[in-house]
Amino acid sequence: MKVRSAIPDDVLLIFSFIQKKSEFDRNIGAFSGVLQVSEDKIRKTLFGTIPFSYVLFAELSGHEVGFALYGFRYSSFAGQPSIWLDDLYVDEAHRSQGVGAILMDKLAQIAKANDCTHLAWNADARNTRGLSFYHRLGAKITKQHGNRCFLKWIPHQ
Repeated sequence: MKVRSAIPDDVLLIFSFIQKKSEFDRNIGAFSGVLQVSEDKIRKTLFGTIPFSYVLFAELSGHEVGFALYGFRYSSFAGQPSIWLDDLYVDEAHRSQGVGAILMDKLAQIAKANDCTHLAWNADARNTRGLSFYHRLGAKITKQHGNRCFLKWIPHQ
């Protein structure tokens, strides 16, 4: 298994993973809206002059089986960035096989290389399997509002 960064030719693939992630969220009751993303929006926002987020793919035997979409935030008080993980998704057939862990490990490497203070994200409380995975990584729930859990992870501590 390997992890690679997305390239402009991956726009359709990114779009398909976002669709799969939204369907997963819809199935657990975490998303009831309508996707507003499009291939054109992905191309402009991820591969334009200023990329607003980045995508990693986990590949197994030449096929993408998971993705992580993340961006950087900056704390003026700390004088350092952190990473905001917007999406982490692994195809159902490849869950519990280390795909999520390898993506999170790559994010930890990116965080370290960029002197980030931590990684943060939110997850739905009904995603018990995901929350268990994050707990095993060492992530902590910093607060919970309704079904929304806010998590923070300081890798390698």
